[in-house]
Amino acid sequence: MPYLMRVELPDVPGSLGRVAGAIGEAGGDIEAIEIVEKRDGYAVDDVLLEIPSGTMPDSVVSACSVLDGVSVLWINRYAAGGNLFLDLEVVEALTEDPATARDRLVDLLPIAFRVDWAARVRAGADGGAVVVHATDAAPDDFTITSIPAPTRLPGDEVYVECAAPFGGDVVLMGRRGGPEFLDSELARLEHLIGLAVTISGG
Repeated sequence: MPYLMRVELPDVPGSLGRVAGAIGEAGGDIEAIEIVEKRDGYAVDDVLLEIPSGTMPDSVVSACSVLDGVSVLWINRYAAGGNLFLDLEVVEALTEDPATARDRLVDLLPIAFRVDWAARVRAGADGGAVVVHATDAAPDDFTITSIPAPTRLPGDEVYVECAAPFGGDVVLMGRRGGPEFLDSELARLEHLIGLAVTISGG
C-alpha cells in the first residue's frame, strides 16, 4: 500500500541514507523521494513508500524518529500511487494544449502537490464565489477575499488549505489532515500559475 511521508532531516551527507536504512529495516520500500524545502541546515523531503500489508506505518515513523535530528512531520496513504509528479511534467502537459492550460493546471495540482482537491474560482455578482473549474473532490461552496499573493488559509477541521491569485481568479488547494503548506510550495504554486497564464496566452 502506498504512503507519502514528509520528513525533516539534517542537510548533511549521509542523512538521507540513514533515513532510507531505517525505512527498510521497518519494512518499508522507497519508491521515490522529492526535496520539498531546505532551511536552516535542514531539508524537508517527501518520501513515497510502499508499505506491505500487515506492516504498520507507525513502525516506519518510529524507526525514523529515533535518528538524530530527524522528525517525521506527516504520513498518510497516498491515493495517487505511482510516483511523484514533477513540475516539469506539469509544464509539458500544459503546453500540449495551450487553450486549456489553466484548467489543466487545476487538474494536475492534486498530484503535483499531493493535495486532495484544487479549484479555480472567481468572485460572483452576489459577493459569493463562482467555481470556474475544480477537481472532483473539491467543495461546492467557497468564500474568497482578495488574495494578492500565495497564502495559507485557516482551513477547517478536515483540510489545510492555501490560495493564490490566478489572473482575475483565485486557485485554492486542500489537503486532508495536513501537512501545512510550506513557503517553498507556495512559491512553486505561484511559478506554475505564472507559466499557465503565459502558456494560455495571458
